[in-house]
Amino acid sequence: MENLSTKDIVKKYEFRFSKSLGQNFLIDNSVLGDIVNSAEVNKEDLVIEIGPGVGTLTKELLKKAKKVCAIELDSDLIPILNEELKEFDNFELIHKDALKVDFKEIIGKEDSVKVVANLPYYVTTPIISRLLNEQYKFKSLTIMIQKEVGERIAAKPNTKEYGALSILVQYYCDIDIIRRVSPASFIPRPKVDSIVLRLSKLDSPRAEVKDKDMFFKVVRQCFNMRRKTMWNALKGLKLPGETIESAFKNAGVDQKRRGETLSIAEFARLADSICELL
Repeated sequence: MENLSTKDIVKKYEFRFSKSLGQNFLIDNSVLGDIVNSAEVNKEDLVIEIGPGVGTLTKELLKKAKKVCAIELDSDLIPILNEELKEFDNFELIHKDALKVDFKEIIGKEDSVKVVANLPYYVTTPIISRLLNEQYKFKSLTIMIQKEVGERIAAKPNTKEYGALSILVQYYCDIDIIRRVSPASFIPRPKVDSIVLRLSKLDSPRAEVKDKDMFFKVVRQCFNMRRKTMWNALKGLKLPGETIESAFKNAGVDQKRRGETLSIAEFARLADSICELL
């Protein structure tokens, strides 16, 4: 079968891009190769691809994976993907919103699951949050996202990029920055640079906490009011002042610090101290 480029396929089917779906298709083969290589896909892997576009990356993944299950929301892309990838018997296409898909059903009893995605800006955080918070059994998540969001994910304490998203991802994963991607690598061209990250799931979270909900509640509270001291930010938990004060003291965290200065381990100690006092 002829190996058509993304541009060729778009032209062949007279495909019209949807602004509302934030569609930008990758046309740079070197980036495509880097995504496939960094995902380290092999014949034991079920690959879940979110947002396959016209299937250029999907085709490369299909050559290496045991199976690729692609999730696509745009109805106009479904017949294109079915036609362009019909030679592969290890391909499954799900026409659905990735935020509503039952990932547990897709994964089933598979032991080696890897997620690959070129995510539009507007769904990046909700999809990553869902994949991590709902404890799906995957080994890695290789994603191409807006550079600014990627920098927030990989940010360290004491930087302006560091926030609740940094902590969420770093709590569950190791992060590798694979490469930056310029707007010229896509059609249509986005207005911003992109970045490819690989998130490798840790065997257990980076910090052991007594109550995960409380941990993330404390984190969110501190970053919702990031310019305030943690003492002021945590008033939002509606706990007695003496409880919050004791929690800071027991955790060995100065209540005058701001949330952006705390490591994951410090947030964990503080959240555990609050739990012990309730």
